[in-house]
Amino acid sequence: MHDLPQQNAEIARRFPDLHPPFASQAAVIEANRCLNCFDAPCTAACPTHIDVPRFIKKIASGNLRGSALSILDANVLAASCSRVCPVQVLCEGACVMHRYNKQPIAIGRLQRYSMDAFHSSHGTLPRKSLEEHPQRIACLGAGPASLAAAAELRQRGYQVTVFDKRPQPGGLNTYGVAEYKLPLPDSLREIKLIEDLGVKFRFGVEIGRDIALEDIGQQFDYIFLGVGLGEMHKLDIPGGDHPAVIDALEFIANYKTGRTTGVQGDVVVIGAGNTAIDAANASTRLGAKRVTILYRRTQAHISAFDFEYEHAKDEGVAFHWLTQPVAVNSSNGKLTSIECTRMDIANDGTLHPVANSNFRVDCDIVIPAIGQSPLVEFLSKLSNVRIEKGRVLVDRATGQTSNPKYFAGGDCINGGREVVDAVADGKRAGIAIAKALEAAHA
Repeated sequence: MHDLPQQNAEIARRFPDLHPPFASQAAVIEANRCLNCFDAPCTAACPTHIDVPRFIKKIASGNLRGSALSILDANVLAASCSRVCPVQVLCEGACVMHRYNKQPIAIGRLQRYSMDAFHSSHGTLPRKSLEEHPQRIACLGAGPASLAAAAELRQRGYQVTVFDKRPQPGGLNTYGVAEYKLPLPDSLREIKLIEDLGVKFRFGVEIGRDIALEDIGQQFDYIFLGVGLGEMHKLDIPGGDHPAVIDALEFIANYKTGRTTGVQGDVVVIGAGNTAIDAANASTRLGAKRVTILYRRTQAHISAFDFEYEHAKDEGVAFHWLTQPVAVNSSNGKLTSIECTRMDIANDGTLHPVANSNFRVDCDIVIPAIGQSPLVEFLSKLSNVRIEKGRVLVDRATGQTSNPKYFAGGDCINGGREVVDAVADGKRAGIAIAKALEAAHA
């Protein structure tokens, strides 16, 4: 892996922490609020099942290393998950404090507090076995699912190589999460722990172009598919291919990696998912004069979490509901506006354009955030791996596909969920692969 980069000073100024870290005294006070529930609904609500009462109790007693290790035992990407997880609907949403009309324990910030202390003390991931096994596993894609699988297998002594076509690992953690949630250097910092275990990374390698899938099949005992999803859906309307139309993930990646340091003029974001919200908020912080989100349905139908929607309003983002873009307009090569039509929702939920309702929204940049397409072409090349509606079918208990040599996890099996879900998938598959190898060589 390359040397860890420093956060761009201008980006750091524009994107301060959304939830600033706890100071030591505040963390201990918050930790002591925890009731240490014996049934721990917070642990059950976490896809990786972190033992929340245990790690919080260790914070209260001053054992920060023990706290971090208990977290990492369940979730090797705990630092990033502490910042990007929708804790309001997962662990904190399940906190028993809600029953008493009290604020839930700040589990996410406490988890970050432990992980920040772990990184500051140059902590390392422990091995689960000191044996070295010759069996080799390839992880395709370097996103959270592959990283979790790779760490689990390497901790058990297996030889793991992670392939990714990008120059840095992390997938959407590195390239697609808003900077005020997870700065790029912080994403890479925790991945360095996995590399230090002895996991090998091969960057800039596209499967099928730089190395044949058949060659990987011959060189490795098992293959884990953590390839995520493909490109974002194109804005398929007249003018949708204008250079000033840039998809949300590319827009986010550009500013996170320093290719974009500012935005001028008016911005229109199309879509109302969490990625659309991230792109809209980023646009405001990068200097856009006005940011508007267009969505063809109503607020009640958005896929973004409620707290993300409220955050966008706080950032000054405007919303146009029941609005369908129909054309991108330009003059002398410069994007000038986006033409829209009003929509109506019938009783059966279907959408219909309202006659003679077209209007224009002036803008200089259009950012579509209308979902990602599955990697249909790549997935179709996998031998005897069942695919249904663009998703890899797996045994949910193990992550194994219909081809016993292939396991899979993350967005390529679930269509796009949370980072913590991908981590859970990868860890589960890593354990299953290790058990299969142990059984084969018993």
